[in-house]
Amino acid sequence: MSKIRPLIPLLLTAGILIGGNGLQGTFISLRALDEGFSTSLIGVVGAGYNVGFAIGCVYVTRILRAIGHIRTFSAMAAIASAAAIAMVLVIEPWFWFVMRLVAGICFAGLFATVESWLNASVTNANRARTLSIYRLVDLGSVTAAQYLIPGVGIGGFELFAFISMALTLSLVPISFADRSSPVAPEAIRFDVKAPWNISPLATIGCIVVGLTNAAFRSLGPIYAQGIGLSVTAIATFMSAGIIGGVVLQYPLGHYSDQFDRRLIILVATFGSLVAGLFLAFGAGSDEWLNFAGIFAFGAFAMPLYSLCSAHANDHAAEGQHALVSAGMLFFWSLGAIIGPLFASFMLDLFGPRALFIYTAVILFLFMLYTLQRMTAREAVPTGERSMPFRNLLRTSSFFNKLAAGSHPQHDGGSLRQDARSDRIAEREDQV
Repeated sequence: MSKIRPLIPLLLTAGILIGGNGLQGTFISLRALDEGFSTSLIGVVGAGYNVGFAIGCVYVTRILRAIGHIRTFSAMAAIASAAAIAMVLVIEPWFWFVMRLVAGICFAGLFATVESWLNASVTNANRARTLSIYRLVDLGSVTAAQYLIPGVGIGGFELFAFISMALTLSLVPISFADRSSPVAPEAIRFDVKAPWNISPLATIGCIVVGLTNAAFRSLGPIYAQGIGLSVTAIATFMSAGIIGGVVLQYPLGHYSDQFDRRLIILVATFGSLVAGLFLAFGAGSDEWLNFAGIFAFGAFAMPLYSLCSAHANDHAAEGQHALVSAGMLFFWSLGAIIGPLFASFMLDLFGPRALFIYTAVILFLFMLYTLQRMTAREAVPTGERSMPFRNLLRTSSFFNKLAAGSHPQHDGGSLRQDARSDRIAEREDQV
């Protein structure tokens, strides 16, 4: 526990950020609907965040190298806080699009700063435990934040203020962290063609995850409101999808390490497709059936990003894993920009159930492409895979580095160095 204690301020900061971001995503969609925005305009506003996120992913390493971690975090938190509170002052779709774009840039920078800092602060002795706590922080903070919406209500300025306060208060724990800011990270090399050359299936898969999962996160509240769910039920609906995403991560990951990953990708895609069709045609307006359907959808759909990333790493050569991580996040961002836009137009034309008809069509086409790739390329034998499955968050490419280091068998040099550092630290403590 003593090795985790210095990381608690960073983990608290991460929890505040992740919770505030999860709250903002759901609340903005519901508030925009309450303000009379059309579904297509809500999709545009949702896409604004993902446009900003993609921009932030490209430039954040340069900013970290130029001004350091604490200055980057402080600037991004202040700007994101101002963008959140500004939305209640000017209630116009174009302004909200710009503010969500700004928020996307800032959150890409904020997550990258925290995760880069964590990655520089952990050793292989406490990395796996830190990673587990970080995932629990992610799940708990996003789930709890959803229930502020029915508790406070969507009609006033209060939730805008709560979001702004959360972003401002996220500066407090990190200010009490170790005063020595870590060394600025190396620039992340990015080549848009390289991920496709390494694995076309993984590249298309990450785009598909962006097209479908980002549409659910942006427009899921609109679907739930459209079928008549209460505000409390909408919070539960969104939380069920998030919690469902945790349930099958490790079972699917385990089996993907034992068999052809493409087979497990196919299973997860099929499960998501069936759950989507159930929500579109079988759940009706029944709350519990919708909760069960979205739980199943999340259980199969959320692990797809990690499965696709693992498949790409199977085919990556030595030294290409960082490039794969950056590439998968970039292509997910592309899908996440397009998905809410296209799905929102479908909802405008055909009603709320069009959201899951749209996702089912995308997933069906991806199943066909996966089958085609299984005939075009041999599977990588399990003994020749350079990395096992890792449960990844789509927060920053630095999370991939944090997760990669939790498998010490793939980083023996670092493990030995960390062990030496731990022994030195223990001797210093004894002195």
